[in-house]
Amino acid sequence: MSGPKSTADGEKVAASGLSIFSKYDPLKQRVDVVKKLGVDPFDMTFDDIMSATRGRIGNREIILAGTNNYLGLTFDPSTRASAKDAIDRHGTGTTGSRIANGTYVEHEQLERDLAAHLGKPSCIVFTTGYVTNLAAMAGLAGPNDVIFIDADAHACIIDGTRLAGTTTVRFRHNNPADLDKRLARQKIPEGGHALVVIEGLYSMFGDIAPIDEFVAVAHKHGAYLYVDEAHSYGVFGETGAGIAEEQGVLDKIDFYSGTFSKSLASVGGFCASRHPEFELLRKVMRPYMFTASAAPSNICAAQAALDAIKTRPELRHNIMARAAQLHAGLSDMGFELCAPASPVIAVRRDNEVQAAMEWNWLLQEGVYVNLAVPPGTPESSSLLRISVSAAHTEEDVNAILSRFKALKDNGDDIIAEMMRRMQASA
Repeated sequence: MSGPKSTADGEKVAASGLSIFSKYDPLKQRVDVVKKLGVDPFDMTFDDIMSATRGRIGNREIILAGTNNYLGLTFDPSTRASAKDAIDRHGTGTTGSRIANGTYVEHEQLERDLAAHLGKPSCIVFTTGYVTNLAAMAGLAGPNDVIFIDADAHACIIDGTRLAGTTTVRFRHNNPADLDKRLARQKIPEGGHALVVIEGLYSMFGDIAPIDEFVAVAHKHGAYLYVDEAHSYGVFGETGAGIAEEQGVLDKIDFYSGTFSKSLASVGGFCASRHPEFELLRKVMRPYMFTASAAPSNICAAQAALDAIKTRPELRHNIMARAAQLHAGLSDMGFELCAPASPVIAVRRDNEVQAAMEWNWLLQEGVYVNLAVPPGTPESSSLLRISVSAAHTEEDVNAILSRFKALKDNGDDIIAEMMRRMQASA
């Protein structure tokens, strides 16, 4: 059997004539189409980020409406001062894992404060939200356990099941009744347990889970409930402890995960548990044990943001007011929105090319939103996804609405112009 051969430029090609990258040819074709429309939405660069709501590309100021900076704390004086002070005291990084040399007193203090805020005896901090779910889910689930996940679960939850290597069962999105049926008929191996994993606020459509109903179903069957509140922590609830708090079931959540990269204005993640035994997982979670711990500046910025969440309820009031304003305005224009008002507002478009064209046009007009397309979206949807911030003003939202109004009124002309541009660059 002949092995790979090298082409003139050094690329290795199999005997079939295909390179190791050939499997991505369909993706490359999709990317090439999008690039011809203007800016590549998945590889764009801001020349400057000036505030929680403003960026700059070239000499153009852009309204940031797709950053997940829900409480607008990335530029808050307290978070910036805390991060700078941490660098002055501890340097720029830990250069070690939590179980080697990478645990500082600030890591432990943040864990205690997050645990206290959530009313849990245990909380573990990780380097990112993604790593949080990988580590905790794979650490919790053993070979005899079964994981039940929502059909619209985030990629990190799906990857957590893969790392766990256990049987995985999907149930219909936000459907406690379907979960009830699947738990009833799924045979759990002897000595095993069921772990149900849902999210609080789903990041693509912006729809909210009935966590209270999932609690009742999961515990009825003796299952553990794991809730990822990455997009809802800090935003919902009387004290900002998320949708579980708002629905009155925070004390019944077995495992509660979140991220620093949304409301906590930093980089990192955490998982808290009402089970004190969760602390033992520090000795078995590979993504926790074998990666460097979060930098002191990230930890201290998150600590300052946590303090703001607990003491500044006006941040939650403002983001909800701006979300309601934006949702109502888009609805009045006749746009199809994927869920009721929340900090995530998804505008459904007919197809991927239309969405990419409109995304480019909005950027030209000074508004940055997210382009979300399959396979990363539910129902193979093509979306213009907006994330509202507490730092947005009423005037900011009116400016965003004015661009969408122009898009609605002149959509055919905009698409025609984009098509001409794409043909000219072919």
